[in-house]
Amino acid sequence: MTLTLYGGARSRASMPRWYMEEKGIAYAWHQLDLEAGEHRCEPFTRINPFGKVPALVEEDPGLPGGRVQLFESGAILLYLAERHGGECRTAAERALAQQWVLFANATLATALFVPSNREREFPRLMTVLDGLLAGGHPLIGSDWGVADCAVNAYLAYLPIFFPQIDLSPYPNVQATIAATQQRPAYQQAMGQR
Repeated sequence: MTLTLYGGARSRASMPRWYMEEKGIAYAWHQLDLEAGEHRCEPFTRINPFGKVPALVEEDPGLPGGRVQLFESGAILLYLAERHGGECRTAAERALAQQWVLFANATLATALFVPSNREREFPRLMTVLDGLLAGGHPLIGSDWGVADCAVNAYLAYLPIFFPQIDLSPYPNVQATIAATQQRPAYQQAMGQR
C-alpha cells in the first residue's frame, strides 16, 4: 500500500499533510513546482485533470482497480479520516465530519479569502467559532480529528495571510491558533511547505 500526496508550496495540500502527520499515516510527499506550471501538465493532469493541488493517490491491491485518485482537500481529508484515521465509523460520524470539512472549505474559506465576505461574514463566523472553541475541546468527540484539522488550518492561516486583522475580540480563536501552531505535526507539515 502506498499513499502519495501531491502539492505545492503554500497550497491546500498542507491540510491533508497535517492530518497524515497527526495520525501517523505513512505517505510520500511529491512537491510540484507550481510556478513552473508542473501541476498543469502530464503526468499530473492524469491525476487531476483540472491541474489543481492537492491530489492523493493510493495504490493498494485491496482497492477496486488497485488504485484510488482524489483531488480537492476536503475529499482527501474525508477519505483519509475514514480509511486510515479511524474516524467516520457510522453514518452520523461521517455526516458530522463532512459538515465541518465543508464548512471549513466553503463557508470559512470564503469568509477569509473573499474581501467583501471578510467584511460581512468574518465577524459573525468568528463570534460563533469563538464560543464553540471555548475550553479547547475537539469539534467532534473527545479526540482531535478531521474536523479540527480542516477548521483549525484555516484559523491558523489568519496570522500568516491577514496579520492586520485584530483577533483580540476572539480569545478562544486566538488560543486555538496558538495551540495549533505548537503541535509538532502541524509544524512538520507547515515547515516543509
